[in-house]
Amino acid sequence: QVPLVESGGGLVQAGGSLRLSCAASGFFFNAMGWYRQVPGKQRELVATISSSGTTNYADSMEGRFTISGNAKNTVYLEMNSLKPEDTAVYYCAAGWGGMQYWGKGTLVTVSS
Repeated sequence: QVPLVESGGGLVQAGGSLRLSCAASGFFFNAMGWYRQVPGKQRELVATISSSGTTNYADSMEGRFTISGNAKNTVYLEMNSLKPEDTAVYYCAAGWGGMQYWGKGTLVTVSS
């Protein structure tokens, strides 16, 4: 099991910002990303980044969220203009040609 360690979640007011971080120790990938899940709903894509720097965002988050990192063993998610509907558990993911490994998740709560 590859350890993906997430950090940076927490409680923030609507309109505020948070930065999530994820690091993998001792492993290297060609893509990493962030997904989120609200209880009772399916996990959904937030954004991914490849080791070549190619990024992909969910339509509803592009412009507010920015993914960065080397995508080999670190990835970050800068979240701005947060809305209550962004409240979810955010998961870091990593892999080669797909996301084979997942972190345990970090909770982001946006209060109105």
